[in-house]
Amino acid sequence: DLPALKYAIMLNGVTQLVMTKADVLSGFDKIYACTHYNYLGEQIDYMPYDICSVDAHPILKEIDGWNEDLTGITELDQIPARLQSYIEFLEAELQVPVKWLSVGPDRKQTLVLQ
Repeated sequence: DLPALKYAIMLNGVTQLVMTKADVLSGFDKIYACTHYNYLGEQIDYMPYDICSVDAHPILKEIDGWNEDLTGITELDQIPARLQSYIEFLEAELQVPVKWLSVGPDRKQTLVLQ
């Protein structure tokens, strides 16, 4: 839910993000991200105040998934192109860089991206 994340970023003054669980998303052919809401007949890019309203419907963007085991990645050039595209999509939408990427449960499986 990118509108909710944008709101949290704004409220908390977030300047960098950590993307966790990238390994868990492996294996999905498509990933869906809520980029907007259709609220009372309008497309909005923020969370509606009355989010529980039956008139608020998420608008989803379909993104190609990656079907690769990420748990052995130790270098940035090993990141699959589709995962890199997903990270770039998030950065463009959120206007905040993803600084760290977690590709597994171990502390050593966290990569510094920038």
